[in-house]
Amino acid sequence: MNAVVSERRPKQIRRALHGVLLLDKPLGLSSNDALQKAKWLLRAEKAGHTGTLDPLATGLLPLCFGAATKFSQVSLDADKAYTAVLKLGQTTSTADGEGDVLQTRQVSVSREQVEAACAAFVGEIEQVPPMYSALKHEGRALYEYARQGIEIERPARRVTIHRIDILAWQHDRLEIAVVCSKGTYIRTLAEDVGERLGCGAHLSALRRTASGPLTIASAVTIEALTEMNETQREALLQPADSLLSDWPRISLDDVEAGRFLTGLRRRVAADDAPRVRVYGPQTHAFLGSAHISAGELIADRLLSPLEVQGLQHPESSL
Repeated sequence: MNAVVSERRPKQIRRALHGVLLLDKPLGLSSNDALQKAKWLLRAEKAGHTGTLDPLATGLLPLCFGAATKFSQVSLDADKAYTAVLKLGQTTSTADGEGDVLQTRQVSVSREQVEAACAAFVGEIEQVPPMYSALKHEGRALYEYARQGIEIERPARRVTIHRIDILAWQHDRLEIAVVCSKGTYIRTLAEDVGERLGCGAHLSALRRTASGPLTIASAVTIEALTEMNETQREALLQPADSLLSDWPRISLDDVEAGRFLTGLRRRVAADDAPRVRVYGPQTHAFLGSAHISAGELIADRLLSPLEVQGLQHPESSL
């Protein structure tokens, strides 16, 4: 009987590292596996990703390290952008190319019909999450039930499709660009568009191109990251406030910044706002997130003084 030999990485000395790495996740790798590999390459003590991409999806996966993990929810809640390829005329058990083919139908549609079908899903819509998803039911992911042939009733939920652009269309291959709210399932959208066309469809490829203000243009691949030395890898880290770069900015003087970091409410000459990013005077130090109500700046997520120092970045005046 052959012994199973597990691959072991050499023991590392981890370090406190703060910032955001924009990773271009490859095909076939889970989001957590991608996170763990990047965490190991950077020798980071603490890390987390900002929203799961299926193994069959590629593209932008923002990874947060250290103090930046405090603001990962911002990216989770942000609008997302994708490019998707739909295989028309064929439905599958998983709504993507991994599943068994359930039905094959003839594709006979016009450009006008394709445009109308896509336009029908722009705006606020209801989606029923797919069984092959990571949503939990009684503590277990739905895909675990699906693999056992168990169907769980899923309530529809409201999501928003901001826009759908047709990038290419040729007979049974439809490529679209989608901008949507969090929680939108592009696999479900592919199925729904196919049913609207009367021929069925499944998702054959998916790539995330943006998450909030962050885009794929600045992302690095695992392969490229592996080839770099540690200094080069660390230089790729963006400051934590890059996650909030489209929020209004509030700047405080030295005394007010110190009080704000203790959690005290501060009076500011600014309009009420549900979310703002707050900075101190020293090299535009990012202090945390807050909201403004009745002229008061109220802290939501604060950095510690050590984290503020660790997040200093020459470009943090975004």
